[in-house]
Order: sequence, then structure tokens, then C-alpha cells
Amino acid sequence: MVPDAIDLKQVRRALVVKLRHHGDVLLTSPVIQVLKNHAPHIDVDALVYLDTREMLSEHPAISQVHCIDREWKRQGIFRQGAAELKLLSALRARHYDLLIHLTEHPRGAWLTRLLAPRYSVAQRAQGINEGRDSYLWKTSFTHTFPSPRATFRHTVETNLDALRRLGIYPTEPEKKLVLIPGEAAEKKVRALMDLHGIEHKRFIHIHPTSRWFFKTWPSKNFAELILELGRSGQRVVLTAAPAPDERNMIAEIKSLLKAPVIDLTGSLSLKELAALTGHARAFVGVDSAPMHMAAAMQTPTVALFGPSGEAHWGPWGVVHRIVASTEARHSCRPCGNDGCGGSKVSECLTQLPVARVTAALNELLAMS
Repeated sequence: MVPDAIDLKQVRRALVVKLRHHGDVLLTSPVIQVLKNHAPHIDVDALVYLDTREMLSEHPAISQVHCIDREWKRQGIFRQGAAELKLLSALRARHYDLLIHLTEHPRGAWLTRLLAPRYSVAQRAQGINEGRDSYLWKTSFTHTFPSPRATFRHTVETNLDALRRLGIYPTEPEKKLVLIPGEAAEKKVRALMDLHGIEHKRFIHIHPTSRWFFKTWPSKNFAELILELGRSGQRVVLTAAPAPDERNMIAEIKSLLKAPVIDLTGSLSLKELAALTGHARAFVGVDSAPMHMAAAMQTPTVALFGPSGEAHWGPWGVVHRIVASTEARHSCRPCGNDGCGGSKVSECLTQLPVARVTAALNELLAMS
């Protein structure tokens, strides 16, 4: 037990802050559940970007989800200022006793000072690290915790380190991701499945895209995988976000196929996407938010990794297979770069053979 563990009896309300992307926010869901499990009397709130809200809405352990709209910055200084003051007023009205800040965003340090909770925790500054080396950061929190020095640690465990630092130790069953699609999403997805003649656990969900295309596998490879699945009698459902570049990739994949495929690109909300993947027999995709969502829905997952690291970002708490290059010429991975030499093309990923992905998926299908 840490010598300066907090007294949970002194905590009535807690705020968990995660200002990152969709997958990052979903990976904080165990923190919220563990805190509630160990102190059921605490009201646990979250502060996230508005577009990521669906990752935590309907989480059974959350009382309120507060949001920051990225569009505020584009509305002019006066409107942005008014929106920020309204948010700060809403947060102050909650009278938080504990603030858990799970990113390097400097807003966490300012909020800790402005909200003045009894306890606050964030990751420790280690060298120059995106704001965590500042005097403001170092003097804002009552507790800080280190990141691994010489190895990778999964993001879920790193998030949970914030609780460990406070003297709250999660058990293994408590570490699972929490994602609740909700009845409305389930109803729409069931209707779509009926429309397309898709049966529960009788299709493969493939989400080929990522908002960062240096994390994607070539369209021709996905097309070859889908053709192979068709030859073995498997049905495939394709999804992607409505962004033009993602729609273009899906169109390119479909142009290489010999038969129509069920394509739900751009027609599903995040909650509906979660509901769909929950009905799938297996999920195939790259390092992306939908991959984490599949893991949260306990759908067996094949994840393709290139410049990002599976030790840090791999599917959490679900039966899965990682497909990543082990060749000597790709010993640089995971480099974290946006393609080789910043080219937006990651050869360690684009050169992964289709046969390896097919074999990994077949292994999972044999288990179901």
C-alpha cells in the first residue's frame, strides 16, 4: 500500500479527464468502473471531447459526462470564452474531491487549480514530454505516477496506474472495457441485419480504415481477404466512417470484388457500430477505435499493426490475434511515425501478406 493513499471516505465526487480520441477514451472505461466498485458512494463524472462522448455515455458507473466541443475554437474568442466559462461553472457546481487526469493536456493542470479538489493525480513529468515538464504541471497535482522507462505498458494498465498511485488496486475481472450500445442502437442494427439477411454470429465484420491512413493495409489486400472468405462460405460486412477518404477506400475494395458485399459505410453511429460488431462472429481491422470497440464487445479480433505498438494499443480483454511484421528489415517498428520517413505509407504494414491475416482469422473461427 502506498504511504500516501487517499481516504476514499473523504471523496464524494470524482472527475476523470480524458481529452484524446475515441479509442483513448474507451480505454479509460475500466478506471471509472474500478473507482465505483471500490467506493460505491462516489459520484464519478467524466470530461471528454464532445465527439468522443458516445464512448462513455450509458457507462453504468458514470453520473455525468461533461464535454468540450472542439468547434469552440472556430466560433470566435467571445463565444469560446462564454462556452468555457459555462463549462467551468458546471464543473465547479459539482464540488469535486478527486480529479484524475489521464493525458498530458495542460488543461488538466489548470482545472486542478481552478476546481481545487482535495486529491488529484496525473502522470509524472519525465524529461520533456508535451507539457508535463512545466512548473505548472509539477505543482498542480497531489499525486503523480511514472510511466514505464524501458518497455511498453498497455494503455489500460497505464490508466489504472493512476488509481494504484492513490491506493486503489484493481482485480483482473475489473479491468475489462465497458461499452454499452443502448437499446436504440441495438434496435437499428437488428433491423439492418434483418434487411440484409444477416444472422447473429454468422458474419465477419471488417473495418479496413483508420482516421490515420498510415495505419491501414492496402485495399487490394483487404479485397483478396474478402474473396478468400467468400470462397470459404463466410459472409462479410464492411464498415467505415463517412469521411471522403474512407469512403474512397471502401469503394476501391469493392471494385476489386467479384460479388456484392454488405456495405454499411457511413450509415452507423458509434453506438450502432458497437452493436453491429457485438453480433459479429469475428472482427478484422487495423489499430483504430473500432478495433477497441470490438474488444469491448467481446468479439474475437484480428488486428493488423504497423507503426503503432500492439503492446501499448492491442485489443484488450478479448480473444485475439495480432498480425505484425517480424522481419529484420522492419526491426524499427513500432516507430510511431506517420509512415516510413513521414511518407504516410508504413511498409511494415503494407507488406503484411494476406495469408497471415487469413490464417489468424481461421484460428479464431476454429475456436468459435
